[in-house]
Amino acid sequence: MKTQPYKQDTGKLAYKVGVTLDRFIKSKQQDFPFATGELSQILRDIALASKIVSREISRAGLSDVTGSFGQTNIQGEEQQKLDVVANVRFTRALTKGGEVCAVVSEEEDLVIDLQNSKGKYVVAIDPLDGSSNIDVNVSIGTIFSIYRRKTPTGSPIQEQDVLQKGSEQVAAGYVLYGSSTMLVYSTGNGANGFTYERSLGEFFLSHPQMQMPADGGIYTINEGLTPYINPNILSYLEGCKRKGASARYIGSLVADFHRNLLKGGIYLYPATSQAPNGKIRLMYEANALAFIAEQVGGAASDGTKRILDIVPENLHQRTPIYIGSKNMVSGLEKALSV
Repeated sequence: MKTQPYKQDTGKLAYKVGVTLDRFIKSKQQDFPFATGELSQILRDIALASKIVSREISRAGLSDVTGSFGQTNIQGEEQQKLDVVANVRFTRALTKGGEVCAVVSEEEDLVIDLQNSKGKYVVAIDPLDGSSNIDVNVSIGTIFSIYRRKTPTGSPIQEQDVLQKGSEQVAAGYVLYGSSTMLVYSTGNGANGFTYERSLGEFFLSHPQMQMPADGGIYTINEGLTPYINPNILSYLEGCKRKGASARYIGSLVADFHRNLLKGGIYLYPATSQAPNGKIRLMYEANALAFIAEQVGGAASDGTKRILDIVPENLHQRTPIYIGSKNMVSGLEKALSV
């Protein structure tokens, strides 16, 4: 049979679309000798749910999914309709995937037992962070952490399966729903970003081996908090300003973190006299983003210690957080130690 070599010089006619998320995940399966495809399946399930949520967000102004749901969550925050929709989408996808035994969600008071005693993993998730911004068309996101359960499969879920330090995450990431939908995740070997191509229905690798600058020119804080925070933090911010740093605050944690990851900067949500334990939730916000930050060369601290070393005491525990460029976080810690 006659053959001919594949012609490689047709780039002008058919541009390369790149590596899909699914293909990338498969190529990295060998990094996890303890897993036989389960972790890869969980990442696919999260990606699938994020596509559905992205679709719901993009048509939010045309359908009845904006505004308040009329209930509050465990934190006393008013649930938005899209909070509930996203919570259902991600929980349903993880249930059908069959690899997860339990889910910790911002939108649920208690651990969600998926009735899958053979599942080896626990997922902590904020299904739709910053959802109150959807009414004004501002970027929002999803944040997730993946842990291996500690008790034997086949047994009931125990507290030790759920309340694990951030350093025990086997994977973590976030989805940003903005001008484009982007998924960033890490399994402990750096972090990679994937952009959603709607017409093809696929995430494609767009930001390989992401790196956060060691220094940056951005500080991110709700300056309405300044009357209630440690004066040393105010001194630190004044130092940032003298160095020419700019204030950038969207009010959507994922969007603020993502910008600082790419451009260099620090995000601050300190303890205040009104909220002495801070506001950001440890299990399904701080841990995941701290994991990503460290994987891209950044840092995350509560002001005195590494976020990933905090031992959680309850599902909805809050923490102060200073996260971003390594040198900026180090400078903030020094300011607080004075």
